[in-house]
Amino acid sequence: MKDSALHGPLPESTPSVSGAQWSASALALTLAACSGSDAPDYPTLDGNKPLVIGHRGASGYLPEHTLEGYRRAIALGADFIEPDLVATSDGALVARHEPNITATTDVSQRPEFASRKTKKMIDGVQEEGWFVTDFTLAEIKTLRAVQPMAERDQSYNGKFQIPTFEEVLDLAKTEGAKAGRSVGVYPETKHPSYHARQGLPLEDRLLAILAKYGYTTSAAPVIVQSFEVSNLKYLRSKTGLRLVQLVDANGVHPDGSMDLSAPYDRPYDFAVAGDARTFASLLTPEGLKEVKTYADGIGPWKPYLISSRQVDTNQDGKADDLNGDGTIDERDRVLLPATEVLKNAHAAGLFVHAYTFRNEARRLASDFRGDPRAEYRLFFDLGVDGVFSDFPDTAKGARDG
Repeated sequence: MKDSALHGPLPESTPSVSGAQWSASALALTLAACSGSDAPDYPTLDGNKPLVIGHRGASGYLPEHTLEGYRRAIALGADFIEPDLVATSDGALVARHEPNITATTDVSQRPEFASRKTKKMIDGVQEEGWFVTDFTLAEIKTLRAVQPMAERDQSYNGKFQIPTFEEVLDLAKTEGAKAGRSVGVYPETKHPSYHARQGLPLEDRLLAILAKYGYTTSAAPVIVQSFEVSNLKYLRSKTGLRLVQLVDANGVHPDGSMDLSAPYDRPYDFAVAGDARTFASLLTPEGLKEVKTYADGIGPWKPYLISSRQVDTNQDGKADDLNGDGTIDERDRVLLPATEVLKNAHAAGLFVHAYTFRNEARRLASDFRGDPRAEYRLFFDLGVDGVFSDFPDTAKGARDG
């Protein structure tokens, strides 16, 4: 999953917020009311409380996709931990956010790998850097993780290895046993089309590893996710595991509508096949019914559920700096009513796990007044079945408090 910018043109297929479930005033009342409940009653698909998914581990605190980060997420109460999976040149699945590991490891500081710097096409975009598919597992194990977000703690850079998928599964079992509870694993197949072009398709490798652990049915503590469609359909033909269709976008327009600019306009396998449908097409009632034929849930970027808009009270064509800090960011946006997406997904029998929830004030709409718990409570009250969070303790506290 990526961090989306806020710009770009608007396609006609984008779900509108005009058919809202709530009025703006009702949203405000919800923000105020849902903070005081001692026994929350969440309107999830199955009636259970929503899941807390440790996004890339506890990536708000420790470098992402490390055993230490996953262990911290479990200690902080995550129900699931999320490894993004990419393949090494010798076919091992390791946990990295992208095939390009320039920003998330110390590879650029390793003279022995200087000659590996190259350019590759990832989902139609040329990237430069170092790519996991050009390294053996043994070589990957010599690298160390770094924190890619400059605003977060950099003191752990260079301390932690890159884990294999098996190591993540083992950690979940071991730490879950220590905690006396089940800890699930929520792998994402990263850029399946890219890996197939590299001769390193992910799907059968993933299923073979999971089968070793006895994870083959919907009862297993595993949920598999992807932004592409064809590989999910292939997985559905091979396994009974729960599958999730991820839904992306490039950003959010000033008016709160979704920006579906390439390459984040559609599943990349759609682009390859010349399929004109977008990510937003998947979230129409008809699209959701089709998703249900091969997946059990959807993982939408959260503005598809509740978006926000900028304000221009003096109509000068510039967004108002609501908090007067000289910077325009999420703090200068106001919430819009919820869309129909979650209601329609539940009607289709799909659970909804939204991403990504973060604590930093600059990532929170003005309505939340800098309190990330208020954002969680709003989405929990809406009925999301789970949240991907960089800060699992905050998510759990908002859910259980």
